[in-house]
Amino acid sequence: MSQEDPSGYPYQPYGAPYGQQPPPQYGYGYGYPPPPRNDGPSANAIVSLVLNLLSLVSCCNILGVFGAILAGLALGKARTEPRSARMMVIWSWVLFGSGLVLSVGTFLFLGFNGYFDD
Repeated sequence: MSQEDPSGYPYQPYGAPYGQQPPPQYGYGYGYPPPPRNDGPSANAIVSLVLNLLSLVSCCNILGVFGAILAGLALGKARTEPRSARMMVIWSWVLFGSGLVLSVGTFLFLGFNGYFDD
């Protein structure tokens, strides 16, 4: 009795010793692959919006107003115009960072010159 299929292909028993079976092909599992994540700039815009508003309230960061406006506009355009929304988010982060640096610099200047002394 030979170990050949009637069609001419050799029969390979289930559970053949290691090294005699072809390696598994990854990426071909059960069902469809998950859809790609398309967060775009929306998650980044939400974080930028929250931090800009928080810096406006807590640090008197005037540039936080403009950063929050840009982040809000980016949230509205995230699905329709992702490229311009991404640029708005970048500018929102730039405004947040520069406003934070200006606020810290102002408080350090005032503190070193004795304006906070009683």
